[in-house]
Amino acid sequence: MIVTTFSSREFNQRASEAKRAASQGPVFITDRGRPAHVLLTIEEYRRLTAGQRKIADLLAMPGADEVDLELREARDVARAADLS
Repeated sequence: MIVTTFSSREFNQRASEAKRAASQGPVFITDRGRPAHVLLTIEEYRRLTAGQRKIADLLAMPGADEVDLELREARDVARAADLS
């Protein structure tokens, strides 16, 4: 996978090139040097979002208002992430 970066200005001037680059991997579009957007092919987007349901969709399902949900207080203590 190839990651490509375009500034906003470059993206506006070379949109076709950015779309071609997206077929090889994500294209990061920056604003003032910081990543602001990502261009993906629709296939890659669908692969990344496959199987994910939105909470609003789940809450809108018929009968959702009748679900008895018992929530327990979390007892896990936060700890530092192991980044090694």
